[in-house]
Amino acid sequence: MKRFTVQKAHLVFMLLMGVLISSSLASAGSYRGDGDNNPPAADPQAATTSGVLGAAASFGVFGGGAGMTNQGIYTVVNGDIGTTAASTLVTGFHDKGAVYTETTANIGTVNGTVHTATAPAGSVPNVIAAAVALDAQTAFDNLSPAALPGGIDVSSLGGGAGELGNRTLAPGVYRSAPGSFAIQGGDLVLDGGGDPNAVWVFQMATTLTVGGPGAAFPQSVILVNGAQAKNVFWQVGSAATINAAGGGTIAGTIIAASGASFSTAGNVELVTLNGRALALHASVTMVNTRINVPAP
Repeated sequence: MKRFTVQKAHLVFMLLMGVLISSSLASAGSYRGDGDNNPPAADPQAATTSGVLGAAASFGVFGGGAGMTNQGIYTVVNGDIGTTAASTLVTGFHDKGAVYTETTANIGTVNGTVHTATAPAGSVPNVIAAAVALDAQTAFDNLSPAALPGGIDVSSLGGGAGELGNRTLAPGVYRSAPGSFAIQGGDLVLDGGGDPNAVWVFQMATTLTVGGPGAAFPQSVILVNGAQAKNVFWQVGSAATINAAGGGTIAGTIIAASGASFSTAGNVELVTLNGRALALHASVTMVNTRINVPAP
């Protein structure tokens, strides 16, 4: 495995949080630059995952204005799901209060609440879903190269450009020179180095593809030495495709501009995401997928 080490990994966390925390910290004097065009540093205790994601923090799935679809009977979302579209664009799910176009072959359990332009019953229509859409877009922008410049090109560490499989990476901001990231031919290991506040950001202009080469080989993201799923972020410029043949365990919050898909129809082996799948402008489709929203 190829390994990238950082002498003081916690500084990466400070770098990230310096951009994501509110401007009120700037007026308080805790926001400062280093004179080298780098984002200013800030107290890492000043921000949390909830602060980064806002109203989206409790959501395991968000389908922008296009909804979300489940196929299979083993899908479970341990968190909320939502869309700014009508409830008719949520198919194959149920929460404690309502059923959304389930069939005997397509049953997805939501151990939270389904939020849409018209649901849940008794709510103010679309208020929560609209807030999630806004905060997800804000998080996407705050994780971008424009807000977090100077990401590490993984090709500079050896191996294929844009390829994350068979790597062990320390905390940091990583970018893909070709514009896309793939985890193929082996798993990705994220090593926290004993720091529970260690943060990873993966920036890509286009796609994220997990699994392969070939659809029959699922891959995983493995967290070691204190790494936590709540501190891993995937900023995806277009679409995310996760283990098309089923299987595998992924970690982190995926924010994709053009949707996300997990497995494909007919696959029974579970795909697990310890994190969130937030799509800004397209739908999220799942086949026998388990999503566990990380605790703050």
